[in-house]
Amino acid sequence: MNVLSSMLFGGISGSAVADVSSLGPVVIPMMVNQGYSREFSVSLTVTTACQGVLIPPSHNMVIYALAAGGVSIGSLLMAGVFPGVVLGGSFMLFCWAMSGYYKFPPGIFIPRERWISIIVNAILPLLTLAIIMVGTGAGVFTATESAAIACVYVFILSYIVFRAAKIRDIGKVLRNALRTLAIVMALIACAKCFSYMMTELRVPEMVTNVILSISESKVVLLLVINLLLLILGCFMDMAPLIMIMTPILLPVVTSPFIGMHPVQFGVMLIFNLALGLCTPPVGSALFVGCAVGRTTIEATSKKLLPLFMVMIFALMMVTFIPEISLWLPRSLGLM
Repeated sequence: MNVLSSMLFGGISGSAVADVSSLGPVVIPMMVNQGYSREFSVSLTVTTACQGVLIPPSHNMVIYALAAGGVSIGSLLMAGVFPGVVLGGSFMLFCWAMSGYYKFPPGIFIPRERWISIIVNAILPLLTLAIIMVGTGAGVFTATESAAIACVYVFILSYIVFRAAKIRDIGKVLRNALRTLAIVMALIACAKCFSYMMTELRVPEMVTNVILSISESKVVLLLVINLLLLILGCFMDMAPLIMIMTPILLPVVTSPFIGMHPVQFGVMLIFNLALGLCTPPVGSALFVGCAVGRTTIEATSKKLLPLFMVMIFALMMVTFIPEISLWLPRSLGLM
């Protein structure tokens, strides 16, 4: 339930931290009450929240598209669907395989008479994901137009259908949105200047020559790039890293020797940096999860390590099997 909830909510929020802060207060106490350890409940919630940065609508994909230049936002959004499902499926398989070792408690049976009410209440919010994915994938509207339509739809649900918010809250919502937008636009402006400087100084060319000189094996080079991104993700936030590392590493991976498609690299880059959300010292999702779950980072990290290895396994699949990322956008004619 935890994995599936994070997968569905990630398709609405597009943010791992929002996933943890929203689902954590609900899911973690439920797991603890059913007999799961608090540390495992927090670690599973934190790691599964990383699906939110892969499954559309991921704003990090938009940032990468702006940094890369010439890469379709629609193709990037669709490219994150299967990697997100692969990650979620890997978590499910791990939980199933380790259920005996950890002595997981049995699930709670839900009476059939409640199924219809639960499904009906979930359909309308989940249509937000359908508006973005189907509309963008079918070419009905662009990624920007889908975001605007989804905002109008969510406004109707929140203020008219479910009445979960009040009209007087609109000012606060707009202020928060403008604050976030200002941060992102400032990052993009500074990163564009940085990218121009890197190009003028021929830094990408020098980095390409250095990395390609490490080994004559494509596999080794991809592992080195993954390791570099994993280390950087532990110390820097995701958005600045996307803007800084894209102009440096994109020429390396798209060189004839490696031959990686820019869309696949975008998914690999964001997947790598998502792991940094779970690792100290800058793991924002980990800190939020521990705060929400009322536990310590030290205790949670012990339970998080096996789940982190599951994420590494899924990352290697995305790195070395291009069709996991590229099949869906190609099938939809987006690339």
